[in-house]
Amino acid sequence: MKIFKFIVSKILLRKAVPGIGVMLLLCMANYITFTAARSILSAFQGYQETKYVNQEGIYIANLDPDSHIDMGIADENGTQAVYSYLNSNFKYAFYTDGFMISIPNSDDMEISLGYMNEQYYRLNGFELSQGTDLYFDYQLDREIPVLIGKGLSKTYPVGATIEMEESVLGRPLTLKVQGVLKQNAYHSNYYALNSKTYYNFSILFPVNEEFIDRASMDIQFNGLMDIILLDTSEEEIASLSEVIKDNLGLRFNFFSQKENYDYFSEYYFHSLKIIFITTFILLIVITCISVWNALVSVRLMLKDLTINLLVGLSYSKLKRIFYGYFGMLSFVNVALISIFTAFNRYGCWLRKDATFAAYGLFGLIGMDWLALLLVVVSDIAIGIIVVESMLWKIKKVPISLGVLQ
Repeated sequence: MKIFKFIVSKILLRKAVPGIGVMLLLCMANYITFTAARSILSAFQGYQETKYVNQEGIYIANLDPDSHIDMGIADENGTQAVYSYLNSNFKYAFYTDGFMISIPNSDDMEISLGYMNEQYYRLNGFELSQGTDLYFDYQLDREIPVLIGKGLSKTYPVGATIEMEESVLGRPLTLKVQGVLKQNAYHSNYYALNSKTYYNFSILFPVNEEFIDRASMDIQFNGLMDIILLDTSEEEIASLSEVIKDNLGLRFNFFSQKENYDYFSEYYFHSLKIIFITTFILLIVITCISVWNALVSVRLMLKDLTINLLVGLSYSKLKRIFYGYFGMLSFVNVALISIFTAFNRYGCWLRKDATFAAYGLFGLIGMDWLALLLVVVSDIAIGIIVVESMLWKIKKVPISLGVLQ
């Protein structure tokens, strides 16, 4: 332990500025690696989840960014006309988010609402931890079957009813819990695959034609923004675009999911390239500062180091001390990143942010743990490069000079 303290204090940390600089740069490199790794894992999950729409003949609606919404033109009659055309000529998957509502629950969270038709439900393949599949041939004046997130299952088990005083139908509704989604079920954005919304505190409504007809214009209008057309062609899409433009005064684009992938990749991989270049530069800087700092300190403390080498300190033991020191730095950095990430995750619960609240071991979800594992692997690689470079330079210092001193 005495020799360890000597090497760390008199060589690695003899000069405070370079020593602390290496710590900070390593922490920065770790955090960048962690953020990039988690983003890549999240994007991979997004690719896996959206495979169901990456098929021939499937197109996803998207409002043209240059199209201005004029609510004087986009009225209820216009949306009804568009849905009538959709129902007569297309098979489509409908999903849209509704408003946040407050209903009693054990975590005192606001609840997000989602509305989907049967095509979307079958296409997406929701996994349930409890209960049975939704059915869509219900009557609006009776109990409406719904799916709920894992966080609501404590208060509302399968078979329980939920009373909603206000709804998109303009009247109170009675909901019956048909099933519970698996823990941390999520929905990825079609255009930003690394972005996702969690369903832990959500209620998902089954939507049929009668529901859409009687729903508020907000739900009808928002539902058009990401509507998925199935088994269709570009000619049929062109006709639908004209119907939307004539009735709502809006221009809609319809893209295949492959085109959405290409759009995402264009800016995402450019961002990753910048991250990798930054990390590589940090690695070079960390190595150079560490080697220079160690070399200068060794020259200043050459007499003491020589004495230690003569009385039993070997280069292999010196190497183990260096690895032990960088191992401690890595452990501290990984611990700090874990605490910071867990605190951010917990912040979603404190803010009652239902769309991002997720369950995990010690506050971290599986994606976080995998990213931390990659940070550990990168630290091992950095440690090997830095330690071997330092030792290589130290071995070049003639010990005979220390003997003469």
